[in-house]
Amino acid sequence: MEKIRLQKIISESGLCSRRKAEELIASGAVKVNGRNVKVGDGATARDIVTVNGVPLRREKHRALRYIMLNKPRGYVTTMNDELDRKNVTMLLAGVDERVYPIGRLDKDTEGLLLFTNDGKLAQAVMHPSREIAKSYRVTIREVITEEQLTKLSLPMKLNFGTPEEPDIKTTAAAHVEVLLTEAKRSVLLIVIREGKNRQIRRMCEAAGLTVVRLKRIAEGPLKLGMLKPGTFRDLTAAEIIAIKNAVK
Repeated sequence: MEKIRLQKIISESGLCSRRKAEELIASGAVKVNGRNVKVGDGATARDIVTVNGVPLRREKHRALRYIMLNKPRGYVTTMNDELDRKNVTMLLAGVDERVYPIGRLDKDTEGLLLFTNDGKLAQAVMHPSREIAKSYRVTIREVITEEQLTKLSLPMKLNFGTPEEPDIKTTAAAHVEVLLTEAKRSVLLIVIREGKNRQIRRMCEAAGLTVVRLKRIAEGPLKLGMLKPGTFRDLTAAEIIAIKNAVK
Protein backbone atom coordinates (compact mmCIF):
# COMPACT_ATOMS: atom_id res chain seq x y z
CA MET A 1 0.00 0.00 0.00
CA GLU A 2 1.34 3.42 -0.98
CA LYS A 3 2.80 5.58 1.77
CA ILE A 4 2.07 9.31 1.96
CA ARG A 5 4.36 11.74 3.75
CA LEU A 6 3.18 12.50 7.26
CA GLN A 7 3.29 16.28 6.89
CA LYS A 8 0.89 15.98 3.95
CA ILE A 9 -1.42 13.64 5.84
CA ILE A 10 -1.53 16.00 8.83
CA SER A 11 -2.09 19.16 6.78
CA GLU A 12 -4.83 17.57 4.69
CA SER A 13 -6.60 16.46 7.86
CA GLY A 14 -7.14 20.15 8.67
CA LEU A 15 -5.15 20.02 11.89
CA CYS A 16 -2.54 22.57 10.82
CA SER A 17 -0.43 23.75 7.91
CA ARG A 18 2.23 21.53 6.36
CA ARG A 19 4.99 23.69 7.82
CA LYS A 20 3.51 23.38 11.31
CA ALA A 21 3.10 19.64 10.76
CA GLU A 22 6.82 19.35 10.08
CA GLU A 23 7.50 21.18 13.34
CA LEU A 24 5.22 18.76 15.21
CA ILE A 25 7.00 15.77 13.67
CA ALA A 26 10.44 17.18 14.50
CA SER A 27 9.37 17.82 18.10
CA GLY A 28 8.35 14.19 18.59
CA ALA A 29 4.63 14.94 18.90
CA VAL A 30 3.71 12.64 16.00
CA LYS A 31 3.77 8.83 16.10
CA VAL A 32 2.74 6.10 13.67
CA ASN A 33 1.41 2.91 15.23
CA GLY A 34 2.95 4.08 18.50
CA ARG A 35 6.43 4.50 17.05
CA ASN A 36 8.52 7.67 16.81
CA VAL A 37 8.92 9.18 13.34
CA LYS A 38 10.94 11.87 11.62
CA VAL A 39 10.24 14.50 8.96
CA GLY A 40 9.98 12.75 5.59
CA ASP A 41 8.53 9.51 6.94
CA GLY A 42 5.23 8.28 5.54
CA ALA A 43 2.17 6.28 6.49
CA THR A 44 -0.48 4.24 4.71
CA ALA A 45 -4.25 4.46 5.07
CA ARG A 46 -4.12 1.51 7.50
CA ASP A 47 -1.60 3.11 9.86
CA ILE A 48 -2.69 4.89 13.02
CA VAL A 49 -1.23 8.39 13.17
CA THR A 50 -1.34 10.22 16.50
CA VAL A 51 -0.50 13.83 17.34
CA ASN A 52 0.26 14.42 21.01
CA GLY A 53 -1.34 11.05 21.69
CA VAL A 54 -4.61 11.86 19.90
CA PRO A 55 -5.48 9.77 16.80
CA LEU A 56 -5.59 11.88 13.66
CA ARG A 57 -8.95 12.11 11.94
CA ARG A 58 -8.47 11.02 8.34
CA GLU A 59 -11.98 10.97 6.90
CA LYS A 60 -11.83 10.28 3.22
CA HIS A 61 -14.66 12.68 2.45
CA ARG A 62 -13.92 15.38 5.00
CA ALA A 63 -15.93 18.54 4.36
CA LEU A 64 -13.70 21.31 3.07
CA ARG A 65 -14.18 24.89 4.17
CA TYR A 66 -12.91 28.09 2.54
CA ILE A 67 -13.29 31.30 4.51
CA MET A 68 -12.43 34.96 3.98
CA LEU A 69 -11.88 37.13 7.09
CA ASN A 70 -11.46 40.89 7.25
CA LYS A 71 -8.75 40.94 9.90
CA PRO A 72 -8.77 44.04 12.13
CA ARG A 73 -5.63 45.63 13.51
CA GLY A 74 -4.48 44.33 16.88
CA TYR A 75 -4.86 40.60 16.12
CA VAL A 76 -1.97 38.22 15.50
CA THR A 77 -2.17 35.53 12.81
CA THR A 78 -1.51 32.44 14.86
CA MET A 79 -3.45 29.49 16.18
CA ASN A 80 -1.80 29.65 19.60
CA ASP A 81 0.04 32.65 21.02
CA GLU A 82 2.49 32.29 23.89
CA LEU A 83 2.06 35.96 24.82
CA ASP A 84 -1.71 35.54 25.17
CA ARG A 85 -2.45 38.24 22.60
CA LYS A 86 -5.68 38.46 20.63
CA ASN A 87 -5.47 36.05 17.70
CA VAL A 88 -7.51 35.70 14.54
CA THR A 89 -9.10 32.40 15.57
CA MET A 90 -11.14 34.35 18.14
CA LEU A 91 -13.00 35.91 15.23
CA LEU A 92 -14.17 32.60 13.75
CA ALA A 93 -17.03 31.91 16.15
CA GLY A 94 -19.39 29.30 14.78
CA VAL A 95 -16.83 27.60 12.52
CA ASP A 96 -16.89 23.93 13.55
CA GLU A 97 -14.20 22.76 11.13
CA ARG A 98 -10.59 23.13 12.16
CA VAL A 99 -9.35 25.69 9.66
CA TYR A 100 -6.04 27.54 9.62
CA PRO A 101 -4.82 30.72 7.92
CA ILE A 102 -3.26 30.74 4.48
CA GLY A 103 -0.23 32.95 5.06
CA ARG A 104 -0.04 35.76 7.60
CA LEU A 105 -0.81 39.39 8.25
CA ASP A 106 1.20 41.09 11.00
CA LYS A 107 -0.49 42.47 14.12
CA ASP A 108 -0.88 46.01 12.78
CA THR A 109 -1.99 45.02 9.27
CA GLU A 110 -5.64 44.56 8.45
CA GLY A 111 -7.68 43.15 5.61
CA LEU A 112 -8.17 39.96 3.63
CA LEU A 113 -7.03 36.74 5.28
CA LEU A 114 -8.01 33.32 3.98
CA PHE A 115 -8.66 30.23 6.09
CA THR A 116 -9.17 26.63 5.00
CA ASN A 117 -8.80 23.00 5.99
CA ASP A 118 -7.78 22.17 2.41
CA GLY A 119 -4.07 21.61 2.96
CA LYS A 120 -3.32 21.07 -0.73
CA LEU A 121 -4.78 24.44 -1.73
CA ALA A 122 -3.14 26.26 1.20
CA GLN A 123 0.26 24.90 0.23
CA ALA A 124 -0.24 25.91 -3.40
CA VAL A 125 -1.35 29.46 -2.57
CA MET A 126 1.63 30.02 -0.27
CA HIS A 127 4.24 28.49 -2.59
CA PRO A 128 6.45 31.27 -4.03
CA SER A 129 6.45 29.68 -7.51
CA ARG A 130 2.71 30.42 -7.91
CA GLU A 131 3.37 34.20 -7.64
CA ILE A 132 -0.15 34.94 -6.43
CA ALA A 133 -0.74 38.71 -6.54
CA LYS A 134 -1.42 40.38 -3.20
CA SER A 135 -2.87 43.90 -3.32
CA TYR A 136 -2.53 46.40 -0.48
CA ARG A 137 -3.99 49.82 0.18
CA VAL A 138 -1.19 51.71 1.93
CA THR A 139 -1.61 55.06 3.68
CA ILE A 140 1.64 56.93 4.28
CA ARG A 141 2.33 60.07 6.27
CA GLU A 142 4.26 61.83 3.51
CA VAL A 143 3.43 63.20 0.06
CA ILE A 144 5.25 60.69 -2.12
CA THR A 145 7.74 61.93 -4.69
CA GLU A 146 8.36 60.52 -8.15
CA GLU A 147 11.76 59.30 -6.96
CA GLN A 148 10.19 57.39 -4.06
CA LEU A 149 7.49 55.98 -6.33
CA THR A 150 10.12 54.64 -8.71
CA LYS A 151 12.15 53.17 -5.85
CA LEU A 152 9.12 51.27 -4.54
CA SER A 153 8.39 49.85 -7.98
CA LEU A 154 11.87 48.45 -8.64
CA PRO A 155 13.53 45.42 -6.98
CA MET A 156 14.91 46.37 -3.56
CA LYS A 157 17.60 44.86 -1.34
CA LEU A 158 16.07 44.66 2.13
CA ASN A 159 17.12 43.24 5.47
CA PHE A 160 14.58 40.69 6.66
CA GLY A 161 16.67 39.82 9.68
CA THR A 162 18.03 42.03 12.46
CA PRO A 163 20.91 44.52 12.55
CA GLU A 164 22.89 41.93 14.51
CA GLU A 165 21.97 39.03 12.20
CA PRO A 166 21.06 40.50 8.81
CA ASP A 167 19.17 38.50 6.19
CA ILE A 168 19.48 40.47 2.96
CA LYS A 169 17.09 39.52 0.17
CA THR A 170 16.16 41.20 -3.10
CA THR A 171 12.44 41.68 -3.70
CA ALA A 172 10.77 41.36 -7.08
CA ALA A 173 9.48 44.44 -8.86
CA ALA A 174 6.14 45.71 -7.54
CA HIS A 175 3.19 47.49 -9.13
CA VAL A 176 2.63 50.82 -7.39
CA GLU A 177 -0.09 53.42 -8.02
CA VAL A 178 -0.88 56.68 -6.24
CA LEU A 179 -4.59 56.62 -5.36
CA LEU A 180 -4.77 59.86 -3.41
CA THR A 181 -2.48 62.73 -2.44
CA GLU A 182 -3.34 65.31 0.23
CA ALA A 183 -1.38 67.93 2.14
CA LYS A 184 0.17 65.52 4.63
CA ARG A 185 -0.46 62.04 3.32
CA SER A 186 -0.63 59.77 0.29
CA VAL A 187 -2.64 56.61 -0.35
CA LEU A 188 -1.00 53.97 -2.52
CA LEU A 189 -1.97 50.72 -4.16
CA ILE A 190 0.94 48.27 -3.95
CA VAL A 191 0.74 44.86 -5.60
CA ILE A 192 3.41 42.25 -4.89
CA ARG A 193 3.72 38.60 -5.92
CA GLU A 194 5.67 37.34 -2.93
CA GLY A 195 5.06 37.33 0.79
CA LYS A 196 8.23 38.10 2.69
CA ASN A 197 7.91 39.09 6.34
CA ARG A 198 6.56 42.67 6.71
CA GLN A 199 7.63 43.29 3.12
CA ILE A 200 5.43 46.31 2.36
CA ARG A 201 6.50 48.06 5.57
CA ARG A 202 10.17 47.36 4.88
CA MET A 203 9.83 48.63 1.30
CA CYS A 204 8.24 51.87 2.43
CA GLU A 205 10.82 52.38 5.17
CA ALA A 206 13.64 51.90 2.66
CA ALA A 207 12.02 54.54 0.44
CA GLY A 208 11.82 57.01 3.33
CA LEU A 209 8.07 56.62 3.84
CA THR A 210 6.08 56.12 7.05
CA VAL A 211 3.19 53.65 6.93
CA VAL A 212 0.22 54.69 9.06
CA ARG A 213 -2.27 52.15 7.74
CA LEU A 214 -1.83 48.93 5.76
CA LYS A 215 -4.73 46.88 4.44
CA ARG A 216 -4.74 43.86 2.13
CA ILE A 217 -7.66 44.28 -0.25
CA ALA A 218 -7.15 41.36 -2.64
CA GLU A 219 -5.33 38.06 -3.00
CA GLY A 220 -5.21 36.59 -6.48
CA PRO A 221 -8.74 36.76 -7.92
CA LEU A 222 -10.33 37.20 -4.47
CA LYS A 223 -11.35 40.69 -3.33
CA LEU A 224 -12.23 41.88 0.16
CA GLY A 225 -15.07 44.10 -1.04
CA MET A 226 -17.43 45.43 1.63
CA LEU A 227 -16.79 42.73 4.24
CA LYS A 228 -16.80 44.48 7.62
CA PRO A 229 -13.72 44.39 9.89
CA GLY A 230 -13.78 41.44 12.27
CA THR A 231 -16.32 39.47 10.23
CA PHE A 232 -15.95 36.53 7.88
CA ARG A 233 -17.81 34.72 5.12
CA ASP A 234 -17.46 31.51 3.16
CA LEU A 235 -16.08 31.80 -0.34
CA THR A 236 -18.62 31.35 -3.10
CA ALA A 237 -18.37 28.39 -5.45
CA ALA A 238 -17.12 30.74 -8.18
CA GLU A 239 -14.42 32.13 -5.88
CA ILE A 240 -13.22 28.65 -4.93
CA ILE A 241 -12.92 27.71 -8.59
CA ALA A 242 -11.11 31.00 -9.32
CA ILE A 243 -8.45 30.59 -6.60
CA LYS A 244 -7.89 26.94 -7.55
CA ASN A 245 -7.43 27.93 -11.17
CA ALA A 246 -5.01 30.67 -10.11
CA VAL A 247 -2.63 28.18 -8.51
CA LYS A 248 -2.67 25.58 -11.29
